[in-house]
Parts: sequence; C-alpha cells; structure tokens
Amino acid sequence: MSFKVLCDVHIALKITKFIENKGYEAEHVNNILDSYYTKDSAIRNYADENDFIVLTKDYDFKDSHFLNNSPKKLLHITLGNIPTSQLIQLLDEHLDQIITYFQSEKCFIEIGEGYIKVVK
Repeated sequence: MSFKVLCDVHIALKITKFIENKGYEAEHVNNILDSYYTKDSAIRNYADENDFIVLTKDYDFKDSHFLNNSPKKLLHITLGNIPTSQLIQLLDEHLDQIITYFQSEKCFIEIGEGYIKVVK
C-alpha cells in the first residue's frame, strides 16, 4: 500500500519524522526542490509526478486542488497554530482512515476543529 506524504514549508519537520516512524515515506519541502523558496506550482507538480500527498495549512493548495485538479491528493490542516504534538496525535488517531482514503487516484481531506472532511 503506497502512502507518501510531502509536507509543505509550514508543517513541522517532526510531522515528517512521525510519518516515517510509522513506516511510510515522507519528504519535507525544506529538504528538496528549492527548500523554503519552492513555489506552490513546483510543489504541486512534484507531488503529482511522484504520487505524494501534499500536507499543508495553505488555502492556495485547496483552491488549486478543486480548480485545477492539482495536487491530486491533498491533506489540508485548518487548525491554526496548534502545537505539533497535538497535530501528531490527531494524525495518529486517524491515520488508518486517512491512508485508506488516499488509496484513490484523487482525494481531498481537511482536518479542522472537531471535523474531518473527505472529498474523493
């Protein structure tokens, strides 16, 4: 089962480590492409070409997903500046469900305050 996550610049590096420790592939934009300076279009292209799920807090990716069908797979966090430990706990609680949904060719998941929204 393929589950590969590309964390956007505003996602803590600890999230990448959490995903790797669960046995899945994870990259952080700060470690590839043009690091912190990578344009959203380059992130979308890289994710789509390499079958990564983009994990981000950036609403521009949500707009692009629905308007341009890119990135094809998007995990959007709308919880503001919560502690990284709290985000890790949320991801851990719902990881099996998230992985199952992202087996589709295209999927959008949004995690907000008290909800998880899935659009396939």
